[in-house]
Amino acid sequence: MVTQWTDGQTPGLRRLQGPAQSFPGVRSAVRARRGRSPGARGHDGEWGTGAGPRQVCARAALGPRALLAAAWGVLLLTALTGAQRGRKKVVHVLEGESGSVVVQTAPGQVVSHRGGTIVLPCRYHYEAAAHGHDGVRLKWTKVVDPLAFTDVFVALGPQHRAFGSYRGRAELQGDGPGDASLVLRNVTLQDYGRYECEVTNELEDDAGMVKLDLEGVVFPYHPRGGRYKLTFAEAQRACAEQDGILASAEQLHAAWRDGLDWCNAGWLRDGSVQYPVSQPREPCGGLGGAGSAGTSGGANGGVRNYGYRHNAEERYDAFCFTSNLPGRVFFLKPLRPVPFAGAARACAARGAAVAKVGQLFAAWKLQLLDRCTAGWLADGSARYPIVNPRARCGGRRPGVRSLGFPDATRRLFGVYCYRAPGAPDPAPGGWGWGWAGGGGWAGGARDPAAWTPLRV
Repeated sequence: MVTQWTDGQTPGLRRLQGPAQSFPGVRSAVRARRGRSPGARGHDGEWGTGAGPRQVCARAALGPRALLAAAWGVLLLTALTGAQRGRKKVVHVLEGESGSVVVQTAPGQVVSHRGGTIVLPCRYHYEAAAHGHDGVRLKWTKVVDPLAFTDVFVALGPQHRAFGSYRGRAELQGDGPGDASLVLRNVTLQDYGRYECEVTNELEDDAGMVKLDLEGVVFPYHPRGGRYKLTFAEAQRACAEQDGILASAEQLHAAWRDGLDWCNAGWLRDGSVQYPVSQPREPCGGLGGAGSAGTSGGANGGVRNYGYRHNAEERYDAFCFTSNLPGRVFFLKPLRPVPFAGAARACAARGAAVAKVGQLFAAWKLQLLDRCTAGWLADGSARYPIVNPRARCGGRRPGVRSLGFPDATRRLFGVYCYRAPGAPDPAPGGWGWGWAGGGGWAGGARDPAAWTPLRV
């Protein structure tokens, strides 16, 4: 079969054109097997036969027959050159040869929150018309590192399979031929990141990238032991224990744009150590230079970057990230403040647990929890959330105020509790019941006559 192509390329060598160019996530080249050899270029710069320069002979050295042959050669060469300049070729195509497969993904990023459902968009088509979608393998992977991938989902015809933590949560959208979009349910913090959608047929494959971002909040963290005590692995565990994950560099930069100011360096997910400064000052690398740290965002204010550090030997704080809460954080205030052990019993009596640091930050940022009273948290720290800054509430900017790690047996506070979905709600009107005698809490076998209402 002989087919004419006017663009100067064979079907298997064409690149993505037209509307698909508006998608930044589309790969411009489709694997090395589609590449052209540089040796295929002619001297005129076009893709051609690779013929060398024309040789010129003196007329006196040629006989009549040689001159006639040379004339025919000149005419033939002129015709070929004109066809080449007109970008029109005659290409022999084998019967049944398919065109290239091209994958298109969404521009930018898609945004969800913990517990939500999101579609990671991905579509594919063939450059040659009338090509079926049978025998196509669809594969989704998560990019963990530049050279490391985690399998998420694979489909080959009617056979579908999800892997690891994605089992029961991932499935194809199936919106007609060419749709490879992945539906992801009950989104978790660990789902944040970049995903690759790969489409493979018998001879060709292509892939596109989709970035899944989460609505949430970045918070700095260090344990009771003090600042700069965490290796990279310990920082990962510390964030997980406080209902979070290590923040990415992009998340920290976005938090800085929102006003996060923290003058202590902390680990990030990629193994780098950075810290955000929105109010430049000398001890934080501002008003005179950033010292040994690089800066992004401005000459004074910005995100200071110490680069990638030795993750097993060097110690810093951590920047954690958390997202929307499925449950609710609330404050319990006793008639008399209690030590940490009493606070834990109080939350348990209410069908709740002492809130973690990440849960308090999420309640402040996403549920607008505002309370000008310090309370115990699960890590033994005492903090309180301020949405509307006011006098005697810790400054003129909103945020979560910290009193550090008070003595768990001698210092007395209220407590912030977290109630998971499905747990019983507090009594109507926001009142709980505590035992006034001895400063304890409800939950034991006490005389009801001695119970006193406590404000929630």
